[in-house]
Amino acid sequence: MGDISGAADALFEARRALKPTGPVRDAYAISSPADAYDVQEENTRRYIADGRVLAGRKIGLTSVAVQQQLGVDEPDFGMLWEDSGFQPGAEIPISAFMQPKVEVEIAFRMGRDVNDPDITIQGLSGAVDSVFAAVEIVDSAVANWDIRLVDTIADNASGGGYVLGSDPHSLGEFDLRLCGMTLSRSGEDVSLGVGAACLGTPLNAVQWLARKMISVGRPLKAGDLVLSGALGPMVAVEADDRFDVCIAGFSPFSIFFSR
Repeated sequence: MGDISGAADALFEARRALKPTGPVRDAYAISSPADAYDVQEENTRRYIADGRVLAGRKIGLTSVAVQQQLGVDEPDFGMLWEDSGFQPGAEIPISAFMQPKVEVEIAFRMGRDVNDPDITIQGLSGAVDSVFAAVEIVDSAVANWDIRLVDTIADNASGGGYVLGSDPHSLGEFDLRLCGMTLSRSGEDVSLGVGAACLGTPLNAVQWLARKMISVGRPLKAGDLVLSGALGPMVAVEADDRFDVCIAGFSPFSIFFSR
């Protein structure tokens, strides 16, 4: 086992000071996903003790191609925090992040607790209150994005923040698998995607998460927000970037990164 506490301290301090650290796989011998999740959990408990409030979960590595690149066969997860959420149209200070990127996702609001470790898609559908268009602000505390699987898991799945659209829909209103996505910057399309890019459908990703969170003792609860994974490629962010977000079936919205 690697130095769990040392890695957790390094990542916690990097995010507090907004100064990236080196890969924890090297400096603290974090070599397995289990160790990496222990690092993440140590900082999750620390944040909660400091008064931060969990808003839900985020899912990463939902692209089969990316999984193959990293040599893994399942996604990963991290925590969402209430104080890292932004409203559509908001000016987001780029200084609040270290090396941010954005990706467009479908978000789910849970309508009831999920306690069945074998929950089916049908059962999961009944537990979902509403769905939203969303943007995840991905941000690594590891310098130069020099990450492998254990580095991103330990670093809360590289979670930075999120923007939740203001146009909720019920789950049955449209086909999440077929919904198309465009992300444009200053009028130019910079990322294109579709719901099927997220494990075949975002619901598959949420089913994986619901089962996983039961196994690790943090089951999804009514009111939790779930970011289900990217519909298209991530895009790096610079100061003064304005992005327009459109997912078929949802009202489009914009975000702006101020200096």
